[in-house]
Amino acid sequence: MDTVRATRTLLWAGLIASATLAQDPDPAPPPGHLFVLSAPSGTGKSTLARRLVRELPDLVFAVSHTTRAPRPGERDGVDYVFVDDLRCDAMLAGGQFLEWVELFGHRYGLSREWLDRQRAAGKDLLLDLDSNGARKLRQALPESVTVLLLPPSARELARRLRGRGTETGAQLALRLDRARQELSCYPEYDYLVVNDDVNLAFRELEAVVLAARARQARRGPVARRILAGFQ
Repeated sequence: MDTVRATRTLLWAGLIASATLAQDPDPAPPPGHLFVLSAPSGTGKSTLARRLVRELPDLVFAVSHTTRAPRPGERDGVDYVFVDDLRCDAMLAGGQFLEWVELFGHRYGLSREWLDRQRAAGKDLLLDLDSNGARKLRQALPESVTVLLLPPSARELARRLRGRGTETGAQLALRLDRARQELSCYPEYDYLVVNDDVNLAFRELEAVVLAARARQARRGPVARRILAGFQ
């Protein structure tokens, strides 16, 4: 019995030693995921996006450039990179934006260089894009995961927008018309999340991120490293 036990011990020791030798150094992280979150104004997108970035590790909010003025509480380089029209013109001429759009007289664009640098470091990025931007990004990077955040109803969205007190009647009408256009693009998105209950909406968005991170294409290197230990 002692001989059998000793033989088993030696076998396990050999297996552990070979596993240690077989394991490669930590490989470079795979490129980070791109998560696109679209929603009409007043749907609660900013609140949910901030919570996702705060509670999920290695999820970074993609900071776009914009020509509009900062709103109260917004910080340059954190919420947006605020630039004037001349700087925006120069960036557009130089092809520095992966995608850009003009909304309500202001331009918004995502820097190619910033996005590539973050993804190369293995960071997952959360992008705030309208349906046009989401479509352009999906064409350039088909692996992007897209989510459209829906209001509970058109009436509730109008109530929320009026409650902000930041738009005139004409501006409110424009935003509601824009919301209708955005929501009509829902078939183009991978996931639809209704923000009626903010906690439930957050859990659904969190599930999208966690499921994408567990895909075979992302976890394959981990599986191969584990399998190497059995050689």
